[in-house]
Amino acid sequence: MDWKLLSSTYSAILLAEMGDKTQLATMSLAAGQKARWSVFAASACALVTSTAIAVLAGDVVARYIPPVWIKRGAGALFVALGIGMLLGKAES
Repeated sequence: MDWKLLSSTYSAILLAEMGDKTQLATMSLAAGQKARWSVFAASACALVTSTAIAVLAGDVVARYIPPVWIKRGAGALFVALGIGMLLGKAES
């Protein structure tokens, strides 16, 4: 197992998800229910499913596009979204 990749992926996803709309939705669902463990289990399963879809999609895309171009494209997309948000043209 690649421990460096594991820890960097964990850290990046954890930081990216903090304050995300998914976390806020989960928080509001847990606040309105007594069965908080059910909310936890359901949201954890949903995140695992979403991540599995992303990993499988990434594997398929990587078969046709070299990883370096995927990274460059993702970086360019993040920069474009950031500029759009700074200029007030992007909507969330």
